Amino acid sequence: MSLEIRRREREGITILDLSGRITAGQEVGELRDALQALAPEGVRNVILNLREIEYIDSTGLGALVMCFTSLRNLDGKLKLENLNRRNIELLVFTKLTTVFEIFSDELDAVNSFFPGRQIKRFDILSFVREQTGQ
Repeated sequence: MSLEIRRREREGITILDLSGRITAGQEVGELRDALQALAPEGVRNVILNLREIEYIDSTGLGALVMCFTSLRNLDGKLKLENLNRRNIELLVFTKLTTVFEIFSDELDAVNSFFPGRQIKRFDILSFVREQTGQ
């Protein structure tokens, strides 16, 4: 299954809606190309909507980190929203939750780019408690 990428804007923030898989090969290349194509347009702040991403492999994780670093080097930010349980567990296990800002709600993700706006960040501890029934 290939990676499908749809682009939209919300309050001047670019949101890429992804569906499919982020895995070694064509999918990772498509993601990198999509993010690199934004730089000449001056796009620096991006949200990846991962609601429809079924699977991310280790190469896909590396691509996410590379995209994060590329935007940071341009004084931009990359944030993630709407991860499924498996992908959240993957980020927790690999400690990438210390790198990425993660949001459950798109409005919170967008608001996080604007100082002074109230946001609710993804709470890893609450997630773990839900999963363990505590």
